Amino acid sequence: MRRYMENYRVYLETFLQNPSPEQISAVRREILVQIGFMQHERLIHFLVTMLFALLFMIAMGIYLFFPSAGMAVLVVLLLVLLIPYIGHYYYLENTVQKLYLLYNQAAALEDRIAYPNTQMMEKL
Repeated sequence: MRRYMENYRVYLETFLQNPSPEQISAVRREILVQIGFMQHERLIHFLVTMLFALLFMIAMGIYLFFPSAGMAVLVVLLLVLLIPYIGHYYYLENTVQKLYLLYNQAAALEDRIAYPNTQMMEKL
């Protein structure tokens, strides 16, 4: 998923550097669809991350009250899984927010193309 999101972000940045006026509206719609997919992915990873965090806290609590080697191994395993989940969720969150900014850039470009006189109004 990381590669997919990164490739899509690079594609959008490249397109927005030299946009085609005929394609900008279609690209805006496409960005919204892709943001929806990526928000869903982010939600699923958030839920999984919270589940592992909850399991880690429960296991840690049990270990503190009833220490045993098996419970210590479980706590360490959950922590080892939780850290990459947090990192991946962090990446998903930031990438989706970057896509919001790219969408805003595309919308501004489309507005400038549709309403060319707005640039004169910005100078006033």
